[in-house]
Order: sequence, then structure tokens, then C-alpha cells
Amino acid sequence: MEPSSGRLPELEATRPHMEPRASCPAAAPSVERQFRVLVGVTGSVAALKLPLLVSQLLDIPGLEVAVVTTERAKHFYSPQDIPVTLYSDADEWEMWKCRSDPVLHIDLRRWADLMLVAPLDANTLGKVASGICDNLLTCVIRAWDRGKPLLFCPAMNTAMWEHPLTSQQVGQLQAFGYIEIPCVAKKLVCGDQGGHLARLTACPHGPWSDLD
Repeated sequence: MEPSSGRLPELEATRPHMEPRASCPAAAPSVERQFRVLVGVTGSVAALKLPLLVSQLLDIPGLEVAVVTTERAKHFYSPQDIPVTLYSDADEWEMWKCRSDPVLHIDLRRWADLMLVAPLDANTLGKVASGICDNLLTCVIRAWDRGKPLLFCPAMNTAMWEHPLTSQQVGQLQAFGYIEIPCVAKKLVCGDQGGHLARLTACPHGPWSDLD
């Protein structure tokens, strides 16, 4: 998968590369393919750390990375700072024109070996727990192969984190077989102390918005 140049690449170029099936095991290439990580990013201020997260993942040998973003998450980072293919809702609809066309959220689900949703804001947490799939990211999650790992990193204000619904919704995701990466607490940009943010995307100011 070729890195994006800051703008969304042409749709055919951004589609995950699927290897052709060999006619028999002996014909299969001996080159070991990379482990594929699909990062999901939602509308938390913690999305500011998406470039750092992607960069650190790319430092791990043998990883191939792609990103699925919600529309509101785009407010917090520049696509020019994301050195991998970036998918958003427009790609899903532009790619599909008729019945024979590919369905992006299914292609991505097949392509990835692991999904990491970081940060997962309170709004998207509620959607996933309820089975709502109204954008590309939540469609990928709803279609996810539960035989593959899905990790999620909650990130929200302390008042939102302590709402009784939050623990219920986190528990529901765990019941689906998804793995929670526990959040940490620190001072928030709003001035509150103790906001809960994703450990993998922690930043000095913290993620506190839920906009998706």
C-alpha cells in the first residue's frame, strides 16, 4: 500500500492490496507478507497524536499500516502528517457505484490482521456498543472478523468516563471479544484534573472532545 501524499489518493490506488491466490501451495510465493494493522481514529482531541502513533507503529519491523478516520477526527490532525493511506466516508461511497463494485468496509476488514481504535471517544463507544454503523469506521467494526484482535483505547472527559453508561458500554465491547487498553488520567485542556485518555495516544493536554 503506497503512502498517501496528504490528500486522499485515487480510489483504486488506495484499495488494500489483495494478493492473487496461487493455483496450488507449491506455486505460492515464499516472501512473507507484512502484518497489517488498521488504525481507527475518532473525534477526540487525542487524535492530535495520530501522526505520532502511526510513526511509532511504522518503526516496528514487518508492519503495514492504514488508517480509517471519522469526519470529526479530521479536525485534529493534518492528512499531510499521516504517511500511510487514509480512508474516510467519502471513499466508501465513491468506490461503490454498482453491484459488482467493491465494498470498502468489507475490503478493509479482510485486509487487516488487527484493528486498533485509538482514540475511541464516548460517542463512537456508544455507537459500537449499540451496533450502530453509520460511517466507514463503525461499518468496519460491525463487520469485523472476531477471530482477529480488535483493540480499543477509550478517551474522554472524567465526567463522561464516570457516567454509568460508559462501564456498561466498555463491558459490551469486551463481551464482543474486543480488548480494552486501559486509559490514564491527567490534566485536561478544559482545566479539569483526571480526564481519561487512551494510553497509546496520550498527550500532555489530553483528549476531551466527542464529536462524531
